[in-house]
Amino acid sequence: MQTLPKASLELASIQEREETSLLNLPNVVGVGIGTKQKGEADTGTPCITALVSSKLPKSMLASADLIPRCVGEKKTPTDVVEVGEFFAGGNYSNYVQERSIHDSPIAEGDPSPLLLPESGYNFGAPPKKPAYLSRRIRPAQGGFSCSRYRSVITGTIGTCCYDFDPFPKIPKRYYLLSSNHILTSLDNALIGDPILQPALADGGIYPRDMIARLTRYVPIEYSTAFRKPLNYVDAAIAEGNLQNLDREIYWASHVKDLYTSPRVGDIVQKCGRTTGFTTGKIRTINTTLDLNWSGRRARFARQILATAMSGPGDSGSLVLNRDEHAIGLISGGSRRATIINNIFYVQQLLNIRVHEK
Repeated sequence: MQTLPKASLELASIQEREETSLLNLPNVVGVGIGTKQKGEADTGTPCITALVSSKLPKSMLASADLIPRCVGEKKTPTDVVEVGEFFAGGNYSNYVQERSIHDSPIAEGDPSPLLLPESGYNFGAPPKKPAYLSRRIRPAQGGFSCSRYRSVITGTIGTCCYDFDPFPKIPKRYYLLSSNHILTSLDNALIGDPILQPALADGGIYPRDMIARLTRYVPIEYSTAFRKPLNYVDAAIAEGNLQNLDREIYWASHVKDLYTSPRVGDIVQKCGRTTGFTTGKIRTINTTLDLNWSGRRARFARQILATAMSGPGDSGSLVLNRDEHAIGLISGGSRRATIINNIFYVQQLLNIRVHEK
């Protein structure tokens, strides 16, 4: 399945040749295909976009560290966009923790200590989250809160799904879909671990609020000084009962089709536990970026970058276009941008279906 518009294929080839050198420049956190900006206006001119944590005056950079005005033999124009630092789930350090982890409800009759990954994050969420999306709901829908049963890392159910087998079929298993870092507590989980809805931090209690059990996830490979493996998705599924799972997405209908080749400038929508229903605009496609993953770095490729439309707690939300076609899963972002994993890779790597077409 094609994941880039045909008009962007040549730019993607240029990007492939140039992105390593661009990513090695100071302050550059990502490279993608975008359109050139002039102030707040979009000129519509296709370009290679360098995403930087902060824009610096040229006087503060050595000439060798400047992003060139154009790249490649055809002198393809570049643009520089300030996005801040990318974090899995968003920048938790920007928010005040709502409660002490010791005040979170713990499993009934379970004396074991609360298991948390080692992390520099301040786990919490903005206090003005939509309370409705943090409550218990059965059957569970996309847009509502969830978490691993022993973790205060809170996220969102994207939608519900089943195994990708040929039609006609009778599905043997049904799952909820969310982010790896939500359902595995940043890769700190065992297959079969209970998943709560609502999340632990939203008052969920095990076993009363268990909705599913962790079934499959795509492991994250981390960058080192000598190797930067590419990741494509931050995604996981947990098996539940059919009667407890609903493919409806709160305030966003249900998936009518896939839209695997989004274009720069497309308007998108999502519903998530923290910021509720929001819309955004796609800024870059085919984006390679470095994500801060609990103090470590992980490089992601083929990502879709949208304007800021999410916050901590929205990870796992399914992003749709205005025709309710699935685009991808939110995995993180910054105060200025939201990172979306392309739904094609999510389906392929987890071997699931989110629709029947």
